Amino acid sequence: MSGIGYGVIIGLLMIGLLALRVHIGAAMLIAGSIGYFWVAGSDPLLNYFKHAAYARYSVYDLSVVPLFLLMGQFATHGGLSKALFRAGHVMIGHWKGGMAMAGVAACAGFGAICGSSLATAATMGQVALPELRRAKYSPSLSAAALAAGGTLGILIPPSVPLVIYAILTEQNIAKLFMAAFVPGIIAALGYMVVIRYVAWRHPEQAPACAPTSWGQRLQAVIDTWPVILIFLVVIGGIYGGFFTPTEAASVGTVATAFVAWRSGGLKGQGFLECVYGAAKATGMIFLILLGADVLNVFLALTQMPAELAKFVIGLNLPPLAVLFAIIIIYLFLGCIMDSLSMLLLTIPIFFPIIAGTDFYGLPMDEKAIWFGIVALMTVEIGLITPPVGMNVYIITSVAKDVSMKDTFKGIVPFLTSDLLRILLLVFFPAVALVALKL
Repeated sequence: MSGIGYGVIIGLLMIGLLALRVHIGAAMLIAGSIGYFWVAGSDPLLNYFKHAAYARYSVYDLSVVPLFLLMGQFATHGGLSKALFRAGHVMIGHWKGGMAMAGVAACAGFGAICGSSLATAATMGQVALPELRRAKYSPSLSAAALAAGGTLGILIPPSVPLVIYAILTEQNIAKLFMAAFVPGIIAALGYMVVIRYVAWRHPEQAPACAPTSWGQRLQAVIDTWPVILIFLVVIGGIYGGFFTPTEAASVGTVATAFVAWRSGGLKGQGFLECVYGAAKATGMIFLILLGADVLNVFLALTQMPAELAKFVIGLNLPPLAVLFAIIIIYLFLGCIMDSLSMLLLTIPIFFPIIAGTDFYGLPMDEKAIWFGIVALMTVEIGLITPPVGMNVYIITSVAKDVSMKDTFKGIVPFLTSDLLRILLLVFFPAVALVALKL
């Protein structure tokens, strides 16, 4: 049997496990183990298991994952999300749709010190939804805007999925963070344009709020200084070469913890809740990493990625046809899987294909970074598409008065913005690479 045949059978087994509601990390671990045993036998499989966990978890670069997650927990308990939303509200809340735009802007700001879309959506949902409800915004628009805005958590650096992509493809984490910055800003602006359009077409869904004085606006902006300072220290330190990503994550975590302590967010059980939340999320991510490793080792034994890459390259398809086929697969997988699992499962298969295909004459390192941003932008759409749009589930659990059906209906214009942004990145790689030239 060919490597592709082995891969298809084990892939179907994994999908069957997912249909039985087995956790994605466990499903990949079980399917990969069965495939490894099938191809190589029990002794090689047991020998591999002796060092598999240590080999994965001892990778130094992975230490940024729990640090960024802990930084997000401290930011949540420190009330930084409230300051960001208030600043956006007093600055543009008097526009039609302005409060919803402020929610998106706050999501972008919070994502700059969090790195997790789910945490961004959950936090900003709790902060902004009550205010939007009081301002008589449409429940559907409010929930959809915050669910879409939550995806900015993995687009605006720092981003946990980008760290994982960098490790899988052996790329520079700092360069990937730089490349994601401009597309992330474009994403936030695109969502604001969508809200403005909805407010223009349906003014009753997004009424304007009373304007505030310039003094109130200035004070609200000043109140966001901890977020600005932490962002400048973490991201500026990485870009300026003062810190490695791991060192920057450590500094950012300590700084965010200080802000949370100063605001009283760590009183009582606050500190333990932060540690527990970060540990829980880290454990889930690391289980997925281990499961993906076992599955990918099985695929390497069968030579499926190499065979598939050779087959696709041998078809002599136009490069963009290959890329669009990958994007369509990601859009389909986004309906049934989370973003991190998609990257871990597909990058070992798709990356050799991209590496062997010429795109606009880009050198290998730029091509790898550009594809990473395109892949990240595509998989984040899965966070707001049915039936497994995790951001939608989170927002509707906070907004008890909004049905999931209404939220998904409100998401449609935001999906249009996402697709247009992906087309922009595909046809103009400079959008992602411009920051590397500065």
